[in-house]
Amino acid sequence: QVQLVESGGGLVQPGGSLRLSCAASGITVSRSDMSWWRQAPGKEREIIAIISGADGQTNYADSVKGRFTISRDNAQNMISLQMNNLKPEDTAVYYCRARWVTGFDYWGQGTQVTVSS
Repeated sequence: QVQLVESGGGLVQPGGSLRLSCAASGITVSRSDMSWWRQAPGKEREIIAIISGADGQTNYADSVKGRFTISRDNAQNMISLQMNNLKPEDTAVYYCRARWVTGFDYWGQGTQVTVSS
């Protein structure tokens, strides 16, 4: 059974930092395209960062480029999202996703991030 469990969300002031984690079981993160998505109230879910299972290459949405960093820990079979210089518009539920060319596609349950003073 595949599980993706996010953690690390919470309330932070503008300009602050948070680190989200996504622990995977039932799949191997180094052989999956792992990504972080977010969904703000009233908005569609959007992808913000991805790390390739093929070569470890990373890509970011323009809205988070330079502030967020996605990383992978193969030994712990998990990925993380370091979020710096957070802004109120970063407030959303953040989701971890795992996909691969073999056809699997799994989501975590999400973790709330609220940026407010």
